[in-house]
Amino acid sequence: MLNQDVTVPVSGTGMAGYLARPEEGSGPHSAVIIIPEIFGITAEMRAIADHVAGAGGVALAINVHHRYDPHFDPGYGEEGVKVGIEASKTVTRETMHADIAAAIAWLDAQPFVKPGNVATWGFCFGGAVAFVTADLPGLKGAVCFYGGQITRPFLSGEPEGLEDVDAVACPLLLVYGGDDTGIPPEAVARTIATLGAAGKAFQVQVYPGVGHAFFRHGTQDALAQKRDASDQAVAQATADAWGLTLAFFRKIFEAVPNEV
Repeated sequence: MLNQDVTVPVSGTGMAGYLARPEEGSGPHSAVIIIPEIFGITAEMRAIADHVAGAGGVALAINVHHRYDPHFDPGYGEEGVKVGIEASKTVTRETMHADIAAAIAWLDAQPFVKPGNVATWGFCFGGAVAFVTADLPGLKGAVCFYGGQITRPFLSGEPEGLEDVDAVACPLLLVYGGDDTGIPPEAVARTIATLGAAGKAFQVQVYPGVGHAFFRHGTQDALAQKRDASDQAVAQATADAWGLTLAFFRKIFEAVPNEV
């Protein structure tokens, strides 16, 4: 596996990114744009990108907060939440579309990427970004893990992601934790009903017994050593969600079994 920090040109400036891909000479490959939570390109997001590369795909994690801070990395603590919220107030539909479009163009131009074989995978805030940018040309699909702003206003003050449902132009996979207090069952039900009424191609998976950001916590190596029920629920949900996501990517990319 090869990995490195990169800069993606966008709007006359540069957007920081983390690139992970299979070894030289094994491509070209399909690619996935990783859209992080409000915490930026953390070690967890890099680990997820590495997992994608390990499965045979190219992964590019991007800093959608680069206009606020080119080196955005506030950490997961209380102060990190405050900074992340402030930074996310500056992320609008216009900047989301500019950043994801730039990432698609950058990936399509790389010799190790199959042009036209790019998808997005967003987490929390990034999950909602993946939803509202699912109208962009060149996207094969979008994966939205517990995207809260799909059913509530964005921190910028812009309306919820479901306002854009008619524009969705690619298949969606939406994943939730059943115990996520920020995205209650009625919000998931409204998402399903709205997508269905709009005639969109989508899958929804809800994992009982786990809360918000379960996939982030589930990627910790130490989790496998824990034995209480909640940890096991997270481990099981994480494993299943990973398999479900890989299956979704393989379906939309029409890839061979060993490639994302």
